[in-house]
Amino acid sequence: MSDEQQINYSADSIRTLDWKEHLRLRPGMYIGKLGDGTSSDDGIYVLLKEVLDNGIDEFMMGFGKQITVNIIDDLSVDVRDEGRGIPLEKLADVASKMNTGAKYDSKVFKKSVGLNGVGIKAVNALSTSFIITSVRDGKMRRIKFERGNQIEDTGIIDAPEEEKNGTMVSFTPDAEIFKDYRYREEHILPLIKNYTFLNTGLVIMFNGRRYRSSNGLADLIKENMTLDPLYQPIHLKGDDIEIILTHTDQYGEEYYSFVNGQNTTHGGTHLTAYKEAVGRTIKEFYGKAFDNADIRNGMVAAISIKVEEPVFESQTKTKLGSKDIGPEGPTVAKFISDFLKKELDNYLHREKDTADEMLKKIQQSERDRKAMAGVTKAARERAKKVNLHNPKLRDCQIHLNDIKGDEELKESTCIFITEGDSASGSITKIRDVQTQAVFSLRGKPLNSYGLTQKVVYENEEFNLLQAALNIEDGIDGLRYNRVIIATDADVDGMHIRLLLLTFFLQFFPDLIKKGHVYVLQTPLFRVRSKKAVKRGAKKDDGKKSEETYYCYTDQERINAIEKLKADAEITRFKGLGEISPEEFREFIGPNMRLDRVNLRKEDSVNTLLEFYMGKNTPDRQQFIINNLVIEDDSQIS
Repeated sequence: MSDEQQINYSADSIRTLDWKEHLRLRPGMYIGKLGDGTSSDDGIYVLLKEVLDNGIDEFMMGFGKQITVNIIDDLSVDVRDEGRGIPLEKLADVASKMNTGAKYDSKVFKKSVGLNGVGIKAVNALSTSFIITSVRDGKMRRIKFERGNQIEDTGIIDAPEEEKNGTMVSFTPDAEIFKDYRYREEHILPLIKNYTFLNTGLVIMFNGRRYRSSNGLADLIKENMTLDPLYQPIHLKGDDIEIILTHTDQYGEEYYSFVNGQNTTHGGTHLTAYKEAVGRTIKEFYGKAFDNADIRNGMVAAISIKVEEPVFESQTKTKLGSKDIGPEGPTVAKFISDFLKKELDNYLHREKDTADEMLKKIQQSERDRKAMAGVTKAARERAKKVNLHNPKLRDCQIHLNDIKGDEELKESTCIFITEGDSASGSITKIRDVQTQAVFSLRGKPLNSYGLTQKVVYENEEFNLLQAALNIEDGIDGLRYNRVIIATDADVDGMHIRLLLLTFFLQFFPDLIKKGHVYVLQTPLFRVRSKKAVKRGAKKDDGKKSEETYYCYTDQERINAIEKLKADAEITRFKGLGEISPEEFREFIGPNMRLDRVNLRKEDSVNTLLEFYMGKNTPDRQQFIINNLVIEDDSQIS
């Protein structure tokens, strides 16, 4: 410590932050990354979930069968449950005092979802407007806050006669914290549906639409599977546990895991226990020493358990860390293992046809693996040597699968897959070396449609790409949260996008299903002031001036021209290589525009691949003609 630091370090240097100051100063500690709503794990969805979780807890305890959710103008949220309502005398404390809540008493909320004493306070502190209303037995109370500061309180008053018991929360996230945010239905709907799948009989009204599940995880699997199951999904239920599993012809494994209704997207002790137990049970049933990888190849499964006083590895509760089901045990591993050993074994003995189909799939996976053994070994050795100095990969310092480190930084990691050295060179020069990696393709990659994994392993470029992503054995070890395809917006660029998407769909569909694959939007035009160009002629560093507009659509180009009138100079970017490194800084920084690649239930993987990458049928030709518009530069004015 320097002399100056020693002099300045005194009692006056010590500060105690009040609850809302700490939440607003360090929001990432409580809700993960902030974001603007373009990603499903952005902070505004965590705020919504924290409010919803309280209604789910009430339903799980047997109070209230319906929750109503409304999103107003993509900016504000209303959530109304029909539970018991928060005790009116404690309403202000519950909304504004840290470590206050009923969830500390496990007798009241034995297996709760919401954050103990933190969740609703985080929503309050991070909102410009937060209104909480509780109705209990004919009485009600409404309190309004702004950025955590209480400004109105009705006190305890009579409730309208028709008003049901329950709690209503209305909030508007603070735009100073969540810059340019917007709620997007495509990220909210899966959350709503998952709640109904996990809570059979619960009705959620979302923006006037009704969602309800009668079959639990069976409905979840049906909703998410994009290939037909090889046999009827095996649905097993017990006290505090529900499991469903089947196999498809896809490569790899696909899992959905939940704890107390919380979607643990990063798995945890329960998913690890399931993988070990399902392999052990199946080997014992068939009396064969199958490789676990062969048993799980093509498996699609979901597991939901309830744990008393769950421990998660992060505040956003995406990975379970609990070793035990409750204070008095048993362990999570024993609980799941004992359940599967009994229930799955019984099921396979009862359903001979299912057992036969499962055996065929496992044996086929075993044959495929052995046939590829030599190729796989050679490919891994080749990748290992090249990875020591891979000229096509410019890696970053932080990775999604790092054991330790800042969760928000790990979530912000990405890899740009570019075409050619010119585009990758520009991105490499100005990227954030902490969290942004670059992988450069050599021209058009292989069309992998209809090929086996053997051919892909023998293709050096794809082999190096899967090694860079660390997804050869599934996406659990994925090194980057976002895999971003960065190609030109011309015919060749579109074709490269299709070839890459074909590779991911064919061999790693879970990468797309879990929302990791994106396409980078880059501007088609630059519209700037001719006067500004002349003023900056001697010092053209590519930096954006106040009179420069980067336009991603024709309408944005037209709007920019209208602002600059006759003074407008228009440049069309024909390729990423034409964009200077300094200009690229605009496009891969905080305001980066990304289109997430979505795979809907109605999109059959096989049908999609056949349409896009099969024989060049008239339908496919017409689709490309209709959807890929390349303008003539002479028409731009």
